[in-house]
Amino acid sequence: MRQVVLDTETTGLEWRNGDRVIEIGCVELLNRKLTGRHYHVYINPERLVDPGAMAVHGITDEFLADKARFRDIAEEFEAFVEGAELIIHNAQFDVGFLNMELGRLERPKLDVLCGGVIDTLRMAKEQNPGKKASLNALCDRYEIDYGHRTLHGALLDSELLAEVYLAMTRGQESLIIELDEEPAAMSLNVGDGSPRRERPPVRVLLASEDEQLAHERVLGEIAKATKGKCLWIPPEASAA
Repeated sequence: MRQVVLDTETTGLEWRNGDRVIEIGCVELLNRKLTGRHYHVYINPERLVDPGAMAVHGITDEFLADKARFRDIAEEFEAFVEGAELIIHNAQFDVGFLNMELGRLERPKLDVLCGGVIDTLRMAKEQNPGKKASLNALCDRYEIDYGHRTLHGALLDSELLAEVYLAMTRGQESLIIELDEEPAAMSLNVGDGSPRRERPPVRVLLASEDEQLAHERVLGEIAKATKGKCLWIPPEASAA
């Protein structure tokens, strides 16, 4: 199971008004484990960054001036996320911006490139209705250190989100562990040659005499209370 935790930074809040992507950060999970592979790039948006957005991520127009355009990095970005399930916090925002960028180049959008999207913001609100669901709040809830997060950054935020997602879905780990266990020994059925799993011997615990007498006494009390209609006493025994 390959998943990619993804985050972006942008020139502003609304791609429909001409805002653009300026940073993409991704980290890879394989079978719920960080692989160490990541994808990170800054992008020249070919427009100015809004002051409000700059206050959030600290990325300036001067810093972006010599960076590649989205059209220059589109192919390598696609190669990293292709076929993976995406994990995004507030997915509608990032997916909207990335689909806009891909659409400008007439390239396939994320729903074609990838194997679905998990929105951790929606997941957090469903798991804890009424509680804060920002990335910082989730880091607090799951005791993940984010003291080094003074500004938003796509790669840093995707790394933190990966830890948050694993903590949020920790109950699923037992299923993965079962799949990773060594299979039990197999033996061949003499009759048809098909493989059959060897079963450990079944332990049979018999009731003691005292336990049997106690059981019969309880059944007798039930039969008396139900006027002989106790289902656990055979008819012949009731007649006797």
